[in-house]
Order: sequence, then structure tokens, then C-alpha cells
Amino acid sequence: MDTMKLSLGPLQYFWPRERTLAFYREAAQWPVDIIYLGETVCSKRRELGTRDWIALAAELAASGKQMVLSSLALIEAESELGVLQRLVDDGHCWIEANDLSAVQLCRERGVPFVAGPSLNIYNHHALALLMEDGLRRWVPGVEQGEVLLRELRAAVLADGRTMPELELIAFGRLPLAYSARCFTARALDVAKDQCGFRCIDYPDGLPLATREGKPFLRINGIQIQGEEITDLGPELPVLRELGIGVLRLYPQAEGMAEVVAHFDLARRSPTPPPHIGARNGYWHGEPGMRPAGGA
Repeated sequence: MDTMKLSLGPLQYFWPRERTLAFYREAAQWPVDIIYLGETVCSKRRELGTRDWIALAAELAASGKQMVLSSLALIEAESELGVLQRLVDDGHCWIEANDLSAVQLCRERGVPFVAGPSLNIYNHHALALLMEDGLRRWVPGVEQGEVLLRELRAAVLADGRTMPELELIAFGRLPLAYSARCFTARALDVAKDQCGFRCIDYPDGLPLATREGKPFLRINGIQIQGEEITDLGPELPVLRELGIGVLRLYPQAEGMAEVVAHFDLARRSPTPPPHIGARNGYWHGEPGMRPAGGA
């Protein structure tokens, strides 16, 4: 049985500098194969700057793990494009391209890239074009379930092509949407340009409930996430059949060492593990909100 790789996805939340550095230095000792570093949500989050992320990648590379520098999912300003250019120009790491501007820069400089979940790849033609540009690994979007992935993979193979390495979001709150408007600032009734970096007060996002008080979403700056921490661990037999090579685990504020240990054991076991998070309805072509064990 081939052992899947484990990746630690990019940190979606805004944590203080020392907490972030301590988290990743601990993660260097965990049984993950790939660590993604960088800001993917909001360019105003500058507890760690571009040089810090690059330096941290160089430091953690000594652990023998692959380091990938992640780009913003929504690039709106020339300054943000400049940050992206510095990440690409560093040249020591692959780039997770979450915006097509990152794809263009990687193509121009010959830097291999991972197609992040916000690139919106829905057919084998788009995938083939991006592979010509330097795509080496693909992270499908959160709503792309088993049926779509199976059909796309069959179409690629029917064309006589090979699939890139596939990485699937296996654990964490799903990034559902991005906006030029900051949801956190609006929820707290402050202007986006005078937000006071209030995201730092919510290390796992700001909970949003329905009018009936039922937990619904997480507000995370310009990003909206699902409330549930979804878990594809029980689907490991199907994921292996589909050729998934990497399981992505998104960082959470508490208990990540235990999560990694759970998936490390699961990937080496012939039987699927029990749920430690919610069932991901998207994977089954059902509504995304679906509790573990739900009908």
C-alpha cells in the first residue's frame, strides 16, 4: 500500500508573530511531508512579512520537509503583486498559486507551482494548460467532489496525459468565498482601512450564527469559511483509488499535533479511521453542511 503524504496547509487565520513562529517550529517535528507558508487571505496581516516567511521556509527546510510559499487568493493592488514577485524570485521553493497572476509569474520564471483551491479548475483542458505552465500539484476546490474528480481524471487519462500530483483538503474549515470587502471589519462596524487588525482576536475565525442561534459560518477577514471542521479521513480507501497523493490538513488554533498524529496513523493503516471532524457533504455531492454520522 502506497503511503500518502501529509501536508500542513497555509495558515488561514491571523496569529501573533511569536505564536505563529512557535507553531511552525513545533510542526517541523510532526510527521508531515509538506508545509505551506505565507499569507493567503489579507495583505494587511503583517505580523510576519515576506522576508520572514522566506526565512522561515529556509529554516524549516532543514527538517527535510518540502516547503511551499503560498500566495494571496485575491490580489487587488500593485503592492500585493510586488510581494508575490518577491516570493517567486526567491527561487528556493515551489509556489502555491492561488491567483492567476501567480501562475503567470511562475511561468515566466520557470518556477514549479501548486495550483491552489481558489484557482477554479473544472475541466481537463484547463488542467492541461496549467501543466504546460509549470503546474506540478493540484489542490481541487472545496466543492469539487468525488464524481467531478473521477470524471476529470478519466478525461485526462483518455487524452493520453498523466495527472499531476493530487492534494485534497482532508481536514479543516473549508474556505468558501473571498471578497474585496472585509467581513470581519463589517461585523465589528469598523472601516476596512481602519480595521485595527481585529482578526488577531479570533485565532479560529469569528463565529457567525443564524437568527435562530445555530452555528453557520466563520468570518475570517475577507474570507468566509464553513463552520464545521470537515474530515475526509474515513474516505481514504476511495481517495487512494482516485490517486490522491497528498492529504491537506489546515492549521487550527488547538490540537493540531493530535490531528497530524491521527492522519499519520490512518495513512499507514489498511482500515479507514473514525471521524474526528464533520462529514464533508461536498465530497458526496450533497449539501456542504452535514454532521458526522448524519443521514
